[in-house]
Amino acid sequence: MTCTDSSSSIIIQLDAKDRFRSFAFGKITCGKKIGARTGYNKYLRGKSLREILSISYPNVIRKLKPATEEKRFVLYCEWEAVRCAIAQYLGEKSLDIDQDRCQISSVNHTPRGTEIVEVILPPKDMPAILPCGHKRRD
Repeated sequence: MTCTDSSSSIIIQLDAKDRFRSFAFGKITCGKKIGARTGYNKYLRGKSLREILSISYPNVIRKLKPATEEKRFVLYCEWEAVRCAIAQYLGEKSLDIDQDRCQISSVNHTPRGTEIVEVILPPKDMPAILPCGHKRRD
C-alpha cells in the first residue's frame, strides 16, 4: 500500500540576529522524522538568511557529498524546505520557489530568536510513495 499524503513540515530556529541556528524536518501524516544525516543543518549554522537563499543545490551537493541516493533525496527536500520558509519569511517572491505548496503556519519571536513553522504540501503530480518502514521487494 502506498502513502497518499507526503505532506511535511519544517521548524526553523533563528538566533536573535536572524542567523540560522537549526531546523527539524518531518513528515506530517505519520509523524516520522525525515533525515539521512545529511549535514545540512550543521552546514547552515550561523549563516545569514540571504546567504542561505543564495546557496544552490549543486553547491550543497559539492560541499556535503551525500553518498547515497536516499541522502541526496533527503538533502534536496531539506534544501527546498529551508529556502522556501526563509523566502516567505523575508517576503521574497521567487520563480523557483513554489509558494502554493509551501505555507508558513506560524512565526514566533522571543528575545532568544525566532521560530518559523512551515507546512509543505506534496507536488500535484506526485508518484505513489511507499509508506514509511515498508521494505521494497524486487
